[in-house]
Amino acid sequence: MKLKRRLVLALVGSAAVPGGAAIAQQRVFFGIATGGTGGTYYPLGGMLAQLISNKASVDGRKITATAEAAGASVGNAKLLGTKDIESAFVAADILDAAYNGKNQFANAPIKSLRALGALYPETVQLITRADSGINSVKDLKGKSISSGAPGSGQYQLVTDLLRVNGINRNEVKEDSSSFTQAVDKIKDGNLHATLITAGVPVAAVTDFAQSHALKVIPLAGPEVAALLKEQPYYTQVQLPANTYRGQTAAVPTLAVMAIWATHDGVPEGVAYEVTKALYENTAIMGQVHVQGKNIALATATSVAGVPLHPGAVRYFKEKGLVR
Repeated sequence: MKLKRRLVLALVGSAAVPGGAAIAQQRVFFGIATGGTGGTYYPLGGMLAQLISNKASVDGRKITATAEAAGASVGNAKLLGTKDIESAFVAADILDAAYNGKNQFANAPIKSLRALGALYPETVQLITRADSGINSVKDLKGKSISSGAPGSGQYQLVTDLLRVNGINRNEVKEDSSSFTQAVDKIKDGNLHATLITAGVPVAAVTDFAQSHALKVIPLAGPEVAALLKEQPYYTQVQLPANTYRGQTAAVPTLAVMAIWATHDGVPEGVAYEVTKALYENTAIMGQVHVQGKNIALATATSVAGVPLHPGAVRYFKEKGLVR
């Protein structure tokens, strides 16, 4: 999906004044690339856009924000690289890889990337049906798995998880469906498993668990420990019991921080105002998704190996978070 949401001033609405002149109201348009509608980026991006539109202005001009469904982390980083969107949600590992030219971005670093702030931890969830016979990553050999929509950050993680478990990528049948599509295929018996990295609970998985017995495969042990040494942005966590219907025990897995990113073409004043709008109104984000409650000023500067945008730096200096 190619987005064309360049930062522009638009003359919208005019009011007649004596003498026939018109006063035009100027607005700054600001886009936020999210992910698929079945994930966590999309509802939180929608609330963030609403918050900015209600709270933010720059030089007397109202900032009007819109959230766009997009291709998740890798696709979003590329949109920022071409400056076809003003901001996007990107997982920390993907943002670092894009900026430094690693993995999917080898030999093509996107040095124009900047960060506005850290958001919340995204939990890795390896989902299958309870009757699939799959109890570990090793059991995926010869099975079908979705690594997410094209342009998502799932591809590299699937590769890494298979590798540390002694499985080549060509030893699984790969599917590139979105979260919702993959879960529907598992329901219908047309796919064995899907890997989802998102803030929990994920709407598509919640829906799946209402009508089918669900299994979340644990990601732990020496294989995962080895992966964590290679991937500094992942951490070992527990998926809490009863996150989904039928999942009565906590499941060990991984998590990575979601980052709100932008590019160096966004003016400092705009970046300052949208950053301020989020971190001074974080309680609002928790109204649309439970992960919104994890967005906090205290962790806002944990943005991986990518520079903060000067506008964000100005705001965080005011709050005493950076010098």
